[in-house]
Amino acid sequence: MDEVITAADASSSFRSSTYQPTTIPSNLPLLSAFLAFALAQFLKLFTTWYKEKRWDSRRMLGSGGMPSSHSATVTSLAVTIGLHEGTGGPAFAIAVVLACVVMYDASGVRLHAGQQAELLNQIVCELPPEHPVSNVRPLRDSLGHTPLQVIAGAILGCVVALLMQ
Repeated sequence: MDEVITAADASSSFRSSTYQPTTIPSNLPLLSAFLAFALAQFLKLFTTWYKEKRWDSRRMLGSGGMPSSHSATVTSLAVTIGLHEGTGGPAFAIAVVLACVVMYDASGVRLHAGQQAELLNQIVCELPPEHPVSNVRPLRDSLGHTPLQVIAGAILGCVVALLMQ
């Protein structure tokens, strides 16, 4: 008897021969970016302790502080793409532009928004208790980064990317 192969049989055998799922993700730029982010957030525990002489585990989940985890993440992503795929492709160009925007935003807009929040919190604290805004929850004031924190994050991102190769 002649065998008849249907389109479903052909496509399923094609898929099974070309796609082999792995349990460990193999996207090196993504892994590098996540590792740089996690390491920067972890290091904030120690830089906070060094500066304020107290342990604050909330720093691992918050924004702001030394080093900038945003800068570490995007720098690690861009450097890993550059090392892995070369600097001439569109993926590297996108990653570099993204890194520039994120780092500019962290040290500019978000830093100034945090400074404004700090000032507003001081003003609210000086209001009399009967004022309607005196009981408002304080605004988050650790939003952005100083240029030194951004540079430290970028250096950390470069180091993580180079070590991941």
